[in-house]
Amino acid sequence: MLLRLKEQEIEIYRRIVATLRLIVPFFDDFDLSLEHDNVMLTWREVGSDVVFDASQASDGMLRTFALVTLLGQPVSSLPNLLILDEPELGLHPYAISIVGGMIKRVAAHAQVIVATQSATLVDQFAPEDMVVVERDGRRSSLRRLDPEELAVWLEEYSLGELWLKNVPGGRPLK
Repeated sequence: MLLRLKEQEIEIYRRIVATLRLIVPFFDDFDLSLEHDNVMLTWREVGSDVVFDASQASDGMLRTFALVTLLGQPVSSLPNLLILDEPELGLHPYAISIVGGMIKRVAAHAQVIVATQSATLVDQFAPEDMVVVERDGRRSSLRRLDPEELAVWLEEYSLGELWLKNVPGGRPLK
């Protein structure tokens, strides 16, 4: 996808690279090449001619590359439904906030379901954006948060802080 964007939709590609630079300041650009019908994920760091590959990156960095590319792709390329399971894993809190903003932007064009344990990610959304899953034994129930029920709490706490206190629920029960 990155190679196609670089060759066919350069402005989208540049936006992805710029977003990655916000999260990974030493990242310069991808050095994408086709080898035996496979695109190799390689990149350069700022001020260096060394080319790095996926084996030299942390899980968080690879996850960041993947999430920013997925969420930064053209609207016309988005699937109708995106399901992201704990996209915050391995990410710095600053990166989580950027990814949260990207998720909100994509959600205007596609159905996005995110499973998370992250108060930082929860803080990127409004109560009406959230559905809490309660599990009791082998049964799960889904409940949309009511902003009016949380209004008094939200005067003193962020939604993420309320999540940590289990005010909206979502913690598994016996």
